[in-house]
Amino acid sequence: MMTKMPDDRAATSAGEFAVAAAILLALTALAPGPAMAEDEAAPPAPIEAGEAGDDFYCRERKLGQWFYCEKPRAQPPQRPAAPEPTPSERMAAIAKELDELKARAILDPTEENVIAYVRFQREQLDRASLFADTWQRALWQNPDIDYTLQRPVSTVAKRAWSDNRTADRDEVLTHLSQRYGMFYFFAQSCGACEIFAPILRSVADSHGLAVMAVSMDGGPSRTFPNYVVDSGQRARMGVPGNATPALVLFDTATRKAVPIGFGIMSADEIMERIFMLTNTKVGSDY
Repeated sequence: MMTKMPDDRAATSAGEFAVAAAILLALTALAPGPAMAEDEAAPPAPIEAGEAGDDFYCRERKLGQWFYCEKPRAQPPQRPAAPEPTPSERMAAIAKELDELKARAILDPTEENVIAYVRFQREQLDRASLFADTWQRALWQNPDIDYTLQRPVSTVAKRAWSDNRTADRDEVLTHLSQRYGMFYFFAQSCGACEIFAPILRSVADSHGLAVMAVSMDGGPSRTFPNYVVDSGQRARMGVPGNATPALVLFDTATRKAVPIGFGIMSADEIMERIFMLTNTKVGSDY
């Protein structure tokens, strides 16, 4: 049979238990929390690339910056390349350098300066020789740009070209009288007219050309006795008043005057000019 404790003793035990519980709760609040709780409270520090500690992943495989194992290296700024000089600029630079070397060699004629100028000049002569040789070879292999096929320069070819030209010219002059006539302006006081008149007469007679002699001062001509005195023909054909002798070709089909020349001309020159003015186009011979 249990003995019943007195009431005052039970009260004392309950009070001691309450005090002990309060002390325990205070100690629990002051003590640090578990490691995991502390880790969750503070965010982890960032790990630099290459410092993760995975040697096999980053170092052995050498994966580089694309796998965040290395920081990307900053590329140095690239300077724009200088433009290449044009051919004309290069030629100007060569000419300037040649002038400088020449001036230096003349003003300070040391052996070193003279040799430098001669060497540089020889380089340019070699370059010019190479150009000339390439030019000649290109003409030989491309007849469309070879001007000597139009106007030969060799003795044999030039003679053949001249013979063909003379034959064509004579053929044209033979039939020229059917359409053209000539006006010859002279003066009795003109000494050049006395020399030129017989030359013109020989050309006219050999090709049957009609010549109308016009006296500028009213004086006669021994070579062309059937002359007329100027009555406005000179002005209408655009012949200067002091230009004697003067030879003008008149086209009866178009009623236009074609000046041939002024002053003394040879027979061959007269025929060549008439041929070119009546049967060749401008620039066709060149």
